[in-house]
Amino acid sequence: MSSGVGRSWFCVAAAVVTVFLLDAVVFAQAKSFEDVRCKCICPPYRNITGHIYNRNFSQKDCNCLHVVEPMPVPGHDVEAYCLLCECKYEERSSNTIKVTIIIYLSVVGALLLYMLFLLLVDPLIRKHDPYTQPLHNEEDSEEMRPQADSSSQARGNTVLERVEGAQQRWKKQVQEQRKTVFDRHKMLS
Repeated sequence: MSSGVGRSWFCVAAAVVTVFLLDAVVFAQAKSFEDVRCKCICPPYRNITGHIYNRNFSQKDCNCLHVVEPMPVPGHDVEAYCLLCECKYEERSSNTIKVTIIIYLSVVGALLLYMLFLLLVDPLIRKHDPYTQPLHNEEDSEEMRPQADSSSQARGNTVLERVEGAQQRWKKQVQEQRKTVFDRHKMLS
């Protein structure tokens, strides 16, 4: 069963890598217009409110004269207005963003599939243990603890049984912490 799961993960990984390679080949020749821009931030000037201008220009053309259209000031005030504006050339890689998002979604999807797998397989693997009690029944589970401990130590041979033993110890610790918290809550109130 695990070899089939391993093969399916390999197929999914191969498909994702293929999509990345095809995407890289398509976008390797030219940058998308969304990947580069010139951003000019112009503060208020006389009776004109401040404004932010974004245009797709190359780095050498990234200045107020090219980016700010329409020019909000008359011809003789253009130079003074442009001196106040701060223009920055910005570049990003949309392919890197896509790859990061796809990897993130793949990891989340893999974890969800793994959780679903565990939810489906756990009841089939887990044996009914008459010594375990629900967590909310504190008094009964405290009386049965010595028997559960001795039975888990006697049969702790396989990895699954060791994991179950660790899980039972963890549940006992959680139960003790709950009891301590509830006792303190009762004492404070």
